Amino acid sequence: MEITRILPEDCLCLIISLTSPADACRSAMVSHAFRSVADSDAVWEKFLPSDYRSIISSSLLSLGKKDVYFHMFFHPILIQNGTMSFQLEKESGKKCYILGAKALSMIWLLRDTFMPFPWISTSLPGL
Repeated sequence: MEITRILPEDCLCLIISLTSPADACRSAMVSHAFRSVADSDAVWEKFLPSDYRSIISSSLLSLGKKDVYFHMFFHPILIQNGTMSFQLEKESGKKCYILGAKALSMIWLLRDTFMPFPWISTSLPGL
């Protein structure tokens, strides 16, 4: 007997949401019944960070939760006035922040005085 006939859809959603995004994708390939559960917004909502609505642009909110997850996975999002980027980590789906060099505060010592590190703008030929 097929498990999708024994357990209600809500129960299957909960089970799959307690796994990983990779496992949810694998479940979707097992059977048509699992695909509808594994691709549901209820499952993918659990994989998204709780604050994802404040991170993504409003145009992405119209997408399904699975599409939002993979957008955040494949496309880094600039935040903090472009000094940082955010995306979901490949293996775990956890938050990953990448700091740009200008987001770091560096000081150097010059004649017993601490001074901010000077940023020098350079341009390479041909760019």
